[in-house]
Amino acid sequence: MTIEYIDSPDRARDAVGELGREPSLALDCEAAGFHRYSDRLCLVQISTPAGRDLIFDPLRVDLSDLLRPLLEDPGRRLVMHGGDYDFRLLDRDLGIRPRGLFDTQVAASLLGLPGLGLAALLEEHFEVRLSKKYQRADWAKRPLERGMLEYAAADTRYLHPLSARLADALEDTGRLEWAEEECRAMEEIRWVEDQPEDPVVRVKAARRMSPREVERLRTALDWRDEIARGQDRAPFRVSPDAALVDVAVSPPASVHELSARKGMNSRVVQSWGQDLVTRLREIDEKDDSALRGYPPPTRRGPGRPAPEVEELAEVLKRERNRTAEELGLDRGVLLSNNLLLEIVRAAPASRDELLGVEGVRQWQVEVLGDRLLSALG
Repeated sequence: MTIEYIDSPDRARDAVGELGREPSLALDCEAAGFHRYSDRLCLVQISTPAGRDLIFDPLRVDLSDLLRPLLEDPGRRLVMHGGDYDFRLLDRDLGIRPRGLFDTQVAASLLGLPGLGLAALLEEHFEVRLSKKYQRADWAKRPLERGMLEYAAADTRYLHPLSARLADALEDTGRLEWAEEECRAMEEIRWVEDQPEDPVVRVKAARRMSPREVERLRTALDWRDEIARGQDRAPFRVSPDAALVDVAVSPPASVHELSARKGMNSRVVQSWGQDLVTRLREIDEKDDSALRGYPPPTRRGPGRPAPEVEELAEVLKRERNRTAEELGLDRGVLLSNNLLLEIVRAAPASRDELLGVEGVRQWQVEVLGDRLLSALG
């Protein structure tokens, strides 16, 4: 099949003009998070119902203003599969907030299908087997291999027929409005910047280390992060956590000793090793009172619920589980445990109040609301 690789402003402008006449588009994105320091958007794949496959290169072309009218038009159907992270990438990197979504993963989950991945669905419905060769490809690499373009295009090529089949099944089971409600909610997803945290909390071994060892580890992690950012490489490709734990517990006295440590990249050590050795030595010169050690736990959320709240949540879970079994749905798809806790805390006394609990959908109230309200008493 022919794949149109769009890497110039003129070609992108012409292609978007042609796509604007399409009533439906299939969309997917590729990012570079596995290999690179930043998980920036690297490809935007679009397929038409007639089988035209286009791949836009956001590293070569500013797509923000070009694609925004196309993807934000609520009158155009936009088919995606598991599009929640793609929505975040499009919002962060292009300032685009798509509309008209029909998500095939959402549809499959509301039908109670056992396999929700795109590969499983295509194999089940169309006997199409997707290649796994480029699952961890470096999508920021240029030029892109032909096989990478084929792999990327396959993620959207079959979404139109798949969405049609799943939509028919949802219609037959009376669940199409459920999917539409979930998709409208997904359209509100936005990129939220993570709050910076002490890097040592992501290393399990740090919990068992002395304050001085923790301080050395923190310094080593900062050293690695600076190199990774400057080289645009994933931090673990600069040095694995285990190697940094080793130098934190037993700091090397020289670059030569550092290079002999298991897991240390010789080229990294040659270029930046002396800096790390120097920083570690400075930690050992600090007084104990100047060491931060392992940070105290940060309390997130409301904390563990009170015993009476947990007890009532268990009652609601039984109602949720019984209803999920009757509907043939995964329990978490019907209503998550966290949301059940929020419902207990809110203590709604009516359907309207239940719907007012953040995260609760209209379709969930319709199929489960009366049972939950009765259990809340």
